[in-house]
Amino acid sequence: MVNSILPLTLKDAIVKKRGKVIVGPVTTKIGVKGFTIVIGPNGSGKTSLLRLMHGMERPREGMVTWQCSDAEAKTRQTFVFQAPIVMRRSVVDNIAYPLLVKGIPKAKALQEATRSAQAIGLGNALHLEANYLSGGERQKLAIARALITEPDVLFLDEPTTNLDGGAMKEIEDVLQSAFKSGTRIVMATHDFGQARRLATDVLFLYRGKLHETGAAKTFFKLPKSFEAQAFLRGDIVE
Repeated sequence: MVNSILPLTLKDAIVKKRGKVIVGPVTTKIGVKGFTIVIGPNGSGKTSLLRLMHGMERPREGMVTWQCSDAEAKTRQTFVFQAPIVMRRSVVDNIAYPLLVKGIPKAKALQEATRSAQAIGLGNALHLEANYLSGGERQKLAIARALITEPDVLFLDEPTTNLDGGAMKEIEDVLQSAFKSGTRIVMATHDFGQARRLATDVLFLYRGKLHETGAAKTFFKLPKSFEAQAFLRGDIVE
């Protein structure tokens, strides 16, 4: 097993749907360390780009390659959707599920899941049916479940959309903690404030094209492209 599945390299990668190019061609590299924010107007292809990186979308043209086999890469990365997915079982059983799939004994898996639930603020809801959780609690559950296997890379697609400020802060704190512990994070957001708070580097996507990449401080202070400048001013970018 390689030490890291990263870097992830995209070379002239294209996503097509019904014959139409949705994203690409994209050429970029996701390095071993960092908190990458994918930002851009609605409909720019952020979700499709994340799905391409994660492997849920296959490139119609170009290449997407890891530092290891695709089979190994699949076992060492996770994805959190904008609308959190929960199973019809308790909170602790939801979080423990990935460990059980990996063959971890149930007692140990539940012990680890309990610890994760407490760390993310769901310690008082361990045995509650997950379907009864609030939107913010469901997203925290989804993130805890994604992190319990200690993935090399965590992809997130606008995980705090429609959440109030308190829930957003709790989730950002969890993500910051995971990042500081060594998890590589790639996350899409439309929230400028959130991007500034979390990003070490930025991918700016516009009309399916990767218009700009670079360090977050540089991007937010002096973006190079006209489209990025307009977007950051709050102008309508069509």
